[in-house]
Amino acid sequence: MKATSFEFRHRVAIVFAIYTLGFWSPWSRYTGSPSPTTTAWLELSGALASAHWFSLDTATLGVTGVALAAACAGTFLRVWGTAYLGAGVVLSPALYAGSVLADGPYRHTRNPLYLGSLLFSVAVALLMPPSGAIFFLLAEMVFFFRLILAEEAHLLAQQGEPYRAYRERVPRLGWSLHARVPGHGRRPQWGRAVVAEGYYLSTTICFAVLAWRYNAWLLLKCVLICFGVSLVVRAMLPAEKLVLSEPG
Repeated sequence: MKATSFEFRHRVAIVFAIYTLGFWSPWSRYTGSPSPTTTAWLELSGALASAHWFSLDTATLGVTGVALAAACAGTFLRVWGTAYLGAGVVLSPALYAGSVLADGPYRHTRNPLYLGSLLFSVAVALLMPPSGAIFFLLAEMVFFFRLILAEEAHLLAQQGEPYRAYRERVPRLGWSLHARVPGHGRRPQWGRAVVAEGYYLSTTICFAVLAWRYNAWLLLKCVLICFGVSLVVRAMLPAEKLVLSEPG
């Protein structure tokens, strides 16, 4: 079940492929699914209105608000987690095994970065065709879970009992309202975290500013531009010296 070293090394490319398939939804042309030109945003709002739960305007506003809240929460978790874990570790193509990290969001959940990505993906999925949105969210959940399993196996092998004790107290992807372990006093690196998570930050800002125009095509262009710019910026970040090793 756990991801291979190849998958971990090329995880950004694999996630990009999942994004592409979600937006493209090639199966929609052959399965009788709703037209690939429509979006989950429109279909979900329309379904809520058709069920007479809300008016169309209210349903659209509510769906948009929930998506924006999810994007903001996910982005915050990504930046917060990266600030404590370190941008070099987050961007590394190989696994890193330092000491057990029990600071910041890692006192509440073991995987704030993956949890943040999943929350953020709710907003992006609205811009996809309905079947593409379902595929996108399910594929991301499966892939992230496999990456988590690979990381957990590696950390357990490298850190042993300290990580085992941490794993037993802190939820894998859930969020504990109260810190489950004491902090170690690690200082966050906010500046590098903001740069490293530029895609999430810039896309969330675009959603916050432009979502109220209800133009999915405009937001899609923003997603593509933000993703491309973030790759360039991340590539320009100064390298950090890390002790890395491949997953077993």
